[in-house]
Amino acid sequence: MKRIIMLCLLACFVFSCGTKKVAVKKKTSNKQRTEQVSIRKLPKETRKVGEEVEEVVNGVAVKIASTEDYIAAFKTVAQEEMRLYGIPASITIAQGILESNSGKGRLSVEANNHFGIKCHDWTGERIFHDDDADQECFRKYNDAKYSYRDHSLFLSQRSRYAALFKLKKEDYKGWAKELRKAGYATDKKYPDKLIDLIERYGLNQFDEEVLGNTYVKFEEPIYSGATYFVEKGDSMYSISKKFNLTVKELQDLNNLKSSSLSIGQELRINRNSEDTIAVVSGTKSPITNTVHIVGKGETLYSISKKYNISINELQQLNGLNDTGLSVGQRLKIKNQ
Repeated sequence: MKRIIMLCLLACFVFSCGTKKVAVKKKTSNKQRTEQVSIRKLPKETRKVGEEVEEVVNGVAVKIASTEDYIAAFKTVAQEEMRLYGIPASITIAQGILESNSGKGRLSVEANNHFGIKCHDWTGERIFHDDDADQECFRKYNDAKYSYRDHSLFLSQRSRYAALFKLKKEDYKGWAKELRKAGYATDKKYPDKLIDLIERYGLNQFDEEVLGNTYVKFEEPIYSGATYFVEKGDSMYSISKKFNLTVKELQDLNNLKSSSLSIGQELRINRNSEDTIAVVSGTKSPITNTVHIVGKGETLYSISKKYNISINELQQLNGLNDTGLSVGQRLKIKNQ
């Protein structure tokens, strides 16, 4: 019996030793797993020429594939801004075309920002984009019309752009030049680029549509060299710069003691010429007769001697019955 028990115990021992598993601990690394992040600068343009982009305008998705499409999409928005804030629609659309690359720029595609307006005190959504510095903050809109509104507010609420609003709305060339002068853009060719876009695509027609019967085609002054009629918004300084004079020279030429001016006032701007320019219904055309502006102390006799003409001839040319004159009176000297 004892033998049987011993054999059983021996068999159990041998069986357990043959089936025992050895546990091997796997070494673990103390190094933490990391994720590789690739940072790259996003391109300024997200679409190539001819590719179609989709813009949200007045809550409606509009497809734009060309500059003509851009104009068609935003002309009514620009015209509404003109009615509300007085900025020519032609200027607004031209700036939008230029600054958003006809809607294909990254800011316009991804943020509906067509004028590159930065965040400043903006509390809405934002987008970061390389501009003057890397990853600058720009405003993000859910509709492009709000970008146009911010553009209007940007110009109308800053004092440095005040001179713009003294210009005629028909004078898109004046607006383009003043934008550059006021510091809106540093590119010296910025005015020429805007003017080229306006004239190439006929954008000034949108100004005419807004102004209706009050629209008067702007004609640049034709200066033949002698006198200038003061217009709304003119100052002694602006006129002197226009004719390459100093304010003092302009005052001396016209016997003026102060810089005060009145609309329609005639200023002499050249000592060596008596030709003049007339302003008629908003247009400017040369007067074909030489004229003289009567100065203090002048008489018909002194004027007749100055121009080698008789007093009688001077009276006949001007329909005068006597020799009385007043300072500032315009006298026709001779027919050309």
